[in-house]
This record gives sequence, structure tokens and C-alpha cells, in this order.
Amino acid sequence: MDQIKIFAPATVANLSCGFDVLGCCLDAVGDEMLVKKNDLKEVRIVKITGQDLPMQADQNVAGVAVKALLNTLGSKQGYDIEITKKIKPGSGIGSSAASSAGAVFAVNKILGEPFNARELITFAMQGELLASGNAHADNVAPALLGGFSLVRSYLPLEVLSLPVPSELRLVVLHPMIEIKTRDSRSIIKQNVSLKSAINQWGNLGAFVSALYTEDYELLGRSLQDEIVEPVRSILIPYFQELKKIVSAKGALGFGISGSGPSVFALCKGEEIALKVKKAMHAFYSDKNIDFELHLSGINKQGIKVL
Repeated sequence: MDQIKIFAPATVANLSCGFDVLGCCLDAVGDEMLVKKNDLKEVRIVKITGQDLPMQADQNVAGVAVKALLNTLGSKQGYDIEITKKIKPGSGIGSSAASSAGAVFAVNKILGEPFNARELITFAMQGELLASGNAHADNVAPALLGGFSLVRSYLPLEVLSLPVPSELRLVVLHPMIEIKTRDSRSIIKQNVSLKSAINQWGNLGAFVSALYTEDYELLGRSLQDEIVEPVRSILIPYFQELKKIVSAKGALGFGISGSGPSVFALCKGEEIALKVKKAMHAFYSDKNIDFELHLSGINKQGIKVL
């Protein structure tokens, strides 16, 4: 195999109760990437469509992630990477993760899969380190594994795959303002009260339990965040108003997708999700802010070959 074309999906990280450890994979939006061998013994970003991003491999998350993989193998093979960006950088739905994870997935396939999907997470995290200053896995893990991912430990890295209740849907609203992950992380308090920590890990445990038991009501009650959301939500226009609107339309819960500004409503069933999407669209349409809306199921496969 000399080349491969792949689809790298968007992801929703944190899911309110799981900052830096919980994420899920979407099926409605993602990037496309074409990766080819070259004879130059170097990794090159040769084309980017859709966004203005660095073409230098050392400054692009895809290039950095692939180099980490090749260095581990001791491989001198070169690759040309073309990226069609459909996930906007700074959107909060895993733009850098899609590029990082997609690139290492593609190169690994060309090489005959010397690494399994979980092992690829480590290389993709190097792209996240470049993008945000923190090598977090809550976006790249679900992109590579599909479904819901829980990072049990970073040192050593251990990622668990969680069940996907069949009726779950997400409605994601992306206001067209950019919040850089690095900036969004910088405003988070480094110390939290014991009371807040207890509440947070109680909700995370309940969320995981609800996935296994398909207890949708418990799932909704678990989408609580009193550590990060109170700080980050002030950066997102009309956050509190949206939260009330989607709740009134029957959403299980509402929160910030990753570092924002995208927000998500978790819903049971397509009918409720469509009502929530319609209500969010109606509310945001007269706010003089451009936006995108996605209604998505949970992508169980993750990155796929096209």
C-alpha cells in the first residue's frame, strides 16, 4: 500500500463530568485526509483545504504525530499528507485531534499496522501537546477507538472503551467564534475544593454506570460540572439561555464541548434531538452570530478508510 484516504471524525470531550478523561466520537462531521509515501525521507504537509493552518510538518499536529510514530519505529520512510479540514480549529469538537489521530491511523495502515489503535493514542497525543500545550487523550482516544472513551490513567496511559446506548444522540452548536484550547485551559483553576471534587467524581462514576445500564435519566443527572463549566461558560455567548431552552425541549443534559465554544445537548432518541436542534437554531438565528448545528449519533467505529 502506497497511499490511503481516511475519514477522521469530530469528537466531544469532557462531557461535563469527565474533564480530560472522557470523550465520545461523532458520525456527522469530520475531516478527510490523503496520505501517500514519498521518496524524500521526510514528512510533508503538501495540501490543506478549508482552513489556514501551518504547512511546516513540525508546526502542524499531523506532522508532529506522524514523526513521533516513525521515530519510535526507527523508520526513515517519508509521507505526503493532504488534509481537507471540515472541523474548524478552535471549535471545541476535536479539530487538532482529528488531524493527529487521522494521520497516525493512515500511516500505521500503510505500514501494515505495527501498532494497535490504543498504541496509536500516544503518538496522536503529541499533536495535542503542540496544539494546546497539554498531551490530553480525551479527543484522540474516541477518534481512534470510536464510541465513548475513558482515560483511567495518563501515567501509564490506560484508556477504556465504554458501551454506547443505542438511542443516544448529540446536538452540537458551534458559534463561529474561536476559543483556543491553550487559552481556555489557562483560565481554569489549578486547585478545587474537596466538595467539588467529590461531586465531580460521583457524577463521572454515575455516567459510566449509566452507559452500562442504559439508564438515560441517570445519564442526564450525571452531566454536571461545577469545576470547569462555571469558568469557561462565560466565554460562550448565551450559554445559560441555551441550557434552559434545551432542557425545556427534553434534552438529557447540556454542556461545553471540549474547550468550547461549541456546546452539546445529549438527547434520548432522534425525535427529541430534532426538537432540540430546531429550538437551538431558532434561538441563535437572531443573535448576529454565525453558527453551525450538527445532529449526530455516536460513531462506534472511529476513523475509517474511504
